[in-house]
Amino acid sequence: MPHGARHETGPDRDDGRAAGPLRYFGVPLLVSGVLSILQGITGIAEDRLYGVPRHYEYRFDLTSWGWIHLVVGVALVVVGVGMLRSMSWGRAAGLTTAAISLVTQFMFIPYYPLWSISVMALDLIILWGLARLAAF
Repeated sequence: MPHGARHETGPDRDDGRAAGPLRYFGVPLLVSGVLSILQGITGIAEDRLYGVPRHYEYRFDLTSWGWIHLVVGVALVVVGVGMLRSMSWGRAAGLTTAAISLVTQFMFIPYYPLWSISVMALDLIILWGLARLAAF
């Protein structure tokens, strides 16, 4: 590096890329979003992949669940891209959308337990990590 040139690697850099930990949590948000979008498309198509519980408090038809997961998935993808681009709202929006995703996946467990629990685990990792980052 030439004498006098500044190499910015800290949080003040302005190159459109997220610094370290934010990039790390932007990618899982994108993955969770894509999984939710796929889950939503399957529900909207009324695929026979999902079981339909008879007596369940949060029972909606599969098309309704499909739209819920599709909207949450799109929100997760948008927030993940925002975090990768170092948007100021990324961290708070990441916490919010991951929490919403966690709740919707929990409510969807009787329809497809393995998928829901897997996405819930990913959402919990995102929530834990973003909450830890917010503490610093």
